Amino acid sequence: MKTQLAGHLLVECLIEQGITHVFGVPGESYLAVLDGFFHYQDQIQFIINRQEGGAAYMAEAQGKLNGRPGVCFVTRGPGATNASIGVHTAFQDSSPMVLFVGDVDSLSRDREAFQELDFSHFFGPGTKGMAKRVERVDSPERLPEVVARAFATAMTGRPGPVVVVLPEDMLTQTVAQRPLPKVFPTQTAIPEAGLLQIVQLLQKAQKPVIIAGGPSWSQDAALALQKFAETWQLPVANAFRFQDTFDNHHPLYIGDVGIGINPALAQTISQADLLIVIGPRLGEMTTGGYSLIKAPIAQQTLVHIHQSPDELNRVYQTPYAFCASMSQAALQLSQLPVPQQNPLTWLDWSQKTHQDYLHNIEVQVVKLPEVSSKDKVTNMALLVRHLQNNLPANALICNGAGNFASWLHRYFQYEGWSQGFKTQLAPTNGAMGYGVPAAIGASITTGRLAIVFTGDGDFMMNGQELATAVQYGAKVIVILLNNGMYGTIRMHQEREFPTHISGSSLHNPDFVALAKAYGALGFQVKQEAEFEQALNSSLAHVGVSLIEILIEPELITTRVSLNSITQQSILKRQ
Repeated sequence: MKTQLAGHLLVECLIEQGITHVFGVPGESYLAVLDGFFHYQDQIQFIINRQEGGAAYMAEAQGKLNGRPGVCFVTRGPGATNASIGVHTAFQDSSPMVLFVGDVDSLSRDREAFQELDFSHFFGPGTKGMAKRVERVDSPERLPEVVARAFATAMTGRPGPVVVVLPEDMLTQTVAQRPLPKVFPTQTAIPEAGLLQIVQLLQKAQKPVIIAGGPSWSQDAALALQKFAETWQLPVANAFRFQDTFDNHHPLYIGDVGIGINPALAQTISQADLLIVIGPRLGEMTTGGYSLIKAPIAQQTLVHIHQSPDELNRVYQTPYAFCASMSQAALQLSQLPVPQQNPLTWLDWSQKTHQDYLHNIEVQVVKLPEVSSKDKVTNMALLVRHLQNNLPANALICNGAGNFASWLHRYFQYEGWSQGFKTQLAPTNGAMGYGVPAAIGASITTGRLAIVFTGDGDFMMNGQELATAVQYGAKVIVILLNNGMYGTIRMHQEREFPTHISGSSLHNPDFVALAKAYGALGFQVKQEAEFEQALNSSLAHVGVSLIEILIEPELITTRVSLNSITQQSILKRQ
């Protein structure tokens, strides 16, 4: 019978689960696992990161991208706490992920040994923690069981992160166990009585709206959703930062429900008499702070379809709450025929809501008349439109958190899952520093071009991962909007404490020189006309590029200037 180090067995278990790449920062507490990666390097690759936060973001993005857990390895104490931001993102974004933490040896436990931490208390688990499950492996013979359970837990119900703690001495023990078979998420369906109720609600509706989003979509599910919408001529909105769930070019698409929402769409959601919510958990951003859809009882008739029973009737109470996986629910809905005796009454409503969306993305409506500059970009909508028109269809679009992302959210049109692949990676928990590592990890593992929209403050949180991108040959274009400040915070300061600037101004490095130092191309754009050449050069380059856009600081949102916000705030206080 074959025996081997437990650390090698763990690597075999990951290979059995279909994992080809893992992300991490090496640590002395899991050297036996690193040795396992060396022995199986033709089947699985350990991607060396520069900081554990970046590694965890990459793993989260991988899980968000393909629906199976992304995997991250970190060492105890500081390594785990650095990685916690990615775990929190995975939890709030419902992304499957497994974080493996090398720990102190068993004999040193509970003595506050070097870098020791109680991971069960730190990570959760539960809705008040960061992880769905935290488990320590004291017996190496149980590694296959724990790994299989971690993957199943991460994917089942509402997806999320699982933390597995690995004592250093356990990993060096010799075992004869073999990996367990690959696990898959459970599939559940809407009961027949529920489908009948949905049909009856549609027959009574005058202004219905679908809100789609959340995790676990696939091409088949997205196409089934499209068929359901077309059969019933239902307008479809996407949830916050799940804009690739429904084709944005479709004549039934009406926009995204989230931060910086189109005012006309907000009115549409408020006026709707039936909301069919497929996939989102209905968090604060998608519900406009629980005001567009009032909690706990929505003013609209609410049909809530989610893959976890724990999410249904947790915040919103409705008799039409159905636990179903996206693949099954979308397929069932797509097969619902329209009763011939009840013609659709909302065709004008669907057409109007789509026209509202088209008006919202017209480039000419965005240029703020009071904003002008000769050496800074003043119309970001033009640049986003140019980007839209020149990217390959399978490009990934990534962003971190900040007002800079609003340009992308408003003006970029995603084809997404309807084309066979996910195209948007963005943090619904608003985590800064996400976009750069997410794009790098996604490009490394898929070979696809990844575009990053980032701000100067956002980029500096994980910009060091450009070294990882260059080392592994990622195809990444970083579009960095530099306005010399933490823009979102400055906007809120002007609303709450006008003219009192504190803690939000930034002194930045030479971003072009920094990119070149990492081995990437670097460009600086001061006027809209310069962007085309910089983008063309970046697209032609096989590797990493950074395009710094000097953006007029007054251009703080897609709808109103910074000075206008200040003046409105001052007037309110007079």
